Amino acid sequence: MGISAGTIRAKNRTARWLTETFQPPVVVSIQLLVSPLTEGGFPATMAYGALAALFVCVLPLLLLLVLVRLGKVTDHHVSDRKQRAPVLLMALASILAGLVVLEAVGAPRSVVAMVLAVVGGVVVLAGVSPFWKISGHAAAISCSTVIAVLMLGAAWSPLLLLIPAVGWSRVVLRAHSVAQVVTGSLFGGVVMAGIWWILQGLMVT
Repeated sequence: MGISAGTIRAKNRTARWLTETFQPPVVVSIQLLVSPLTEGGFPATMAYGALAALFVCVLPLLLLLVLVRLGKVTDHHVSDRKQRAPVLLMALASILAGLVVLEAVGAPRSVVAMVLAVVGGVVVLAGVSPFWKISGHAAAISCSTVIAVLMLGAAWSPLLLLIPAVGWSRVVLRAHSVAQVVTGSLFGGVVMAGIWWILQGLMVT
């Protein structure tokens, strides 16, 4: 017995909802907003996280949407692998400008450490993208949830269930293969979160 058309539509709707709700700009913005949690002054210091999110997520997304509108990029998820490296390099330029601003305003070290972890991720993804399309969605949600658990404790471990959920959505929508999603998840959860863990320990102490 085959799967009904209604079931397929419901599965695709769920996958699209997960993909749009937990897209990298949204996930990383939340990650940056709570990044000062490890230092004194929170929640007032969330303003620095918001400033970081402006350069790391908001400005690159706005520029990307302009490129999509002009027909230079296929869509806001940058589905075409060949278009990914230039878009990521554009984002990297904005992030580096943001680091300069954060240093100038004396942002908490925890915020800077989080931004540097994102820089590491963007550099690797930009380098790999011309050859293979690692899932940015998987990397972002994995990095963010692992860091959240490290910051907030084991009670927040259920957040890790978002990793397979978001990965599933990308496979269902045929945006990535299972291998690309698994690689993105491992990269975000181990490498990017690892960079943050090391940096925040060095910079905050």
